[in-house]
Amino acid sequence: MKILSTNIAKPTSLIWNGKEVITGIYKKPTNLPIYLGKEGVTNDEVSDKKVHGGEFKACYIFSHGHYTYWKNLYPNLAWNHGMFGENLTVSGLNEKDLYIGDIYEIGEALVQVTQPREPCYKLGIKFGTQNVLKDFIEHGFPGTYVRILKEGFVKRGDTFKLIEQAKNSLTTWQFFDLLFSQNKDEALIKLAIANKALPLRKRDKIKKFLK
Repeated sequence: MKILSTNIAKPTSLIWNGKEVITGIYKKPTNLPIYLGKEGVTNDEVSDKKVHGGEFKACYIFSHGHYTYWKNLYPNLAWNHGMFGENLTVSGLNEKDLYIGDIYEIGEALVQVTQPREPCYKLGIKFGTQNVLKDFIEHGFPGTYVRILKEGFVKRGDTFKLIEQAKNSLTTWQFFDLLFSQNKDEALIKLAIANKALPLRKRDKIKKFLK
């Protein structure tokens, strides 16, 4: 995997259900190094800290390889890297090969794969339709959040070096499917519950589906 674009956002105001909300989803390529901090990316807007940023969502990564699919689905949008609110647009990312708990070195930083992105209404606003949430879930390739084990700068062209592969884990693709599927695989639920790379809140949520 290699960084193709580093993306950050300034706060953007929009109206949703008659109320003003601030969002950081309108990320733009900087083509400059960005600093990955323990609680988030320096100088990047994180408006709703209940659901974005923090230890387990410090940086969002999305695959450039998925852009063609989405451009074909929504050809009339103004496309650029950062379209999905990701801080890092990377080549070679495959959620089916990315295990929750994997540790990578990127540039100066050391990061750990934590959880897939779950779409919210702000993505729908950006795409001009809330139908994109359903499309995003059905497509099944959501990118991933990472926690920052060692802070540092990363830049375009930096590659991901696998330092430690998670054991007894599940992929980000499997966990995303587990969150939204009707028939949940109990073996995967048990793997998720035991995985400390997932936040406790997320493990407790999935635990409720055990019979």
